[in-house]
Amino acid sequence: MATSTASSLSLDDLARLAALIKTWGRELGFQQIGITDTDLGEHEAHLADWLEAGHHGEMAYMAKHGTKRTRPAELEPGTRRVISARMDYLPPEVETTQVLGKPGLAYVSRYALGRDYHKLIRKRLATLARKIEQEVGAFGYRAFVDSAPVMERALAQKAGLGWFGKNAMLLNPKAGSLFFLGELYTDLPLPVDAPFETEHCGRCSACRTACPTGAIVDDKVVDSRKCISYLTIELHGAIPVEYRRAMGNRVYGCDDCQLVCPFTRFTRASQEEDFAPRHDLDRASLVALFGWSEEEFLDKTAGSAIRRIGFERWLRNLAVGLGNAPWSREVEAALMARRAYPSPLVREHVAWALAEQRAKRGARIATG
Repeated sequence: MATSTASSLSLDDLARLAALIKTWGRELGFQQIGITDTDLGEHEAHLADWLEAGHHGEMAYMAKHGTKRTRPAELEPGTRRVISARMDYLPPEVETTQVLGKPGLAYVSRYALGRDYHKLIRKRLATLARKIEQEVGAFGYRAFVDSAPVMERALAQKAGLGWFGKNAMLLNPKAGSLFFLGELYTDLPLPVDAPFETEHCGRCSACRTACPTGAIVDDKVVDSRKCISYLTIELHGAIPVEYRRAMGNRVYGCDDCQLVCPFTRFTRASQEEDFAPRHDLDRASLVALFGWSEEEFLDKTAGSAIRRIGFERWLRNLAVGLGNAPWSREVEAALMARRAYPSPLVREHVAWALAEQRAKRGARIATG
């Protein structure tokens, strides 16, 4: 972290700077900016319990960095405050639950339809940092966007951006949970915002009821090993058979617990062009996507969050979706074309999907 000129700033200067930071943030396309200190003791205990229960599954990185995740000054020495930023991502005129009700289409989590958000938000945070630097001179900072051991939701809650819902997502009364978060760790002793203390979920348990695999195992506790987002993105091996039918047509991530939240109705469409769907991923058929070559996959997911799972797991996920689709000659033919695919992982899921399709075909013949 660079040397700071913070020692020369008065309390009035710092208060004025905090107000300017929020104004600049809105001008840069963030819907909200909050500032917090670095004390995450309560959240550190919660994380320790979650890890001890094994709820992180194969996400070893969640435990890899020790207390750097919950103690910002250990990750970035000199950090005194965290500037937390929120940016809505739902593109306008994009269907959500309607696609889930069309089993021949592929459902891609709505955050991943456009370009990868990491670069866009990191660039905006860097611009915000430059504005601060122009105002006060050199200061210490580092920008993060889901790219390091950072407790993003915990910091955002402390910065007043929302509360933790029963699905462990951060909820905002004006936006639900369909937004990205980013942070500037800084050595500036800025005045902090009040944390969002009031939880508005009440007796509502729509998210827990809607979860297809029962992954929300307790209030604010998600067992990742059951979560479709984990199964389709983080898991590297075979998807457990007991969760395959529940996946339906969800081939990259899952938004169910967010879509049913009553606060999602307040979500405003994003005006960021980079978040707009690419290659019709908001309405593409399972068969069409399953027919992509690896070259097409690499080309059409360039600059996309989807690229991270690779072609093999992309086919794995789509095979499950095809197995869950209504029987058709087209679906069965698409699966047959991949039954000898070089990857054992893909072949195993294709075999399962073919068995599902043939069972449906048999049932259809039996009932006339």
